[in-house]
Amino acid sequence: QVQLVESGGGLVQAGGSLRLSCAASGSICSINVIGWYHQAPGKQRELVATISGGSTNYADSVKGRFTISRDNAKNTVYLQMNSLKPEDTAVYYCNARGLTTRRSPYDYWGQGTQVTVSS
Repeated sequence: QVQLVESGGGLVQAGGSLRLSCAASGSICSINVIGWYHQAPGKQRELVATISGGSTNYADSVKGRFTISRDNAKNTVYLQMNSLKPEDTAVYYCNARGLTTRRSPYDYWGQGTQVTVSS
């Protein structure tokens, strides 16, 4: 079992900043890809940013505003969100994929954290 615990969501005014954290724990042998997705009401869940090794991937809508980073020693991924816009309002989910200590592949989601940006 792998657990993902997210924190850092909240309410912020447009132009403000938030930092999300996601800590992974459990039977983790490796984390190959870890990142963030968001889902606004009535919409599908969409990629925000992922990090794999030294490579990062961002949705076009957040490039230049959001930065994803990872602390391998803590199995934690961060999402620094700057210049927030009302359209960034959504539930943000952490996702991790890798291998368990039994060398089985896993693909887990966190419980989600609400980000609300007021205009």
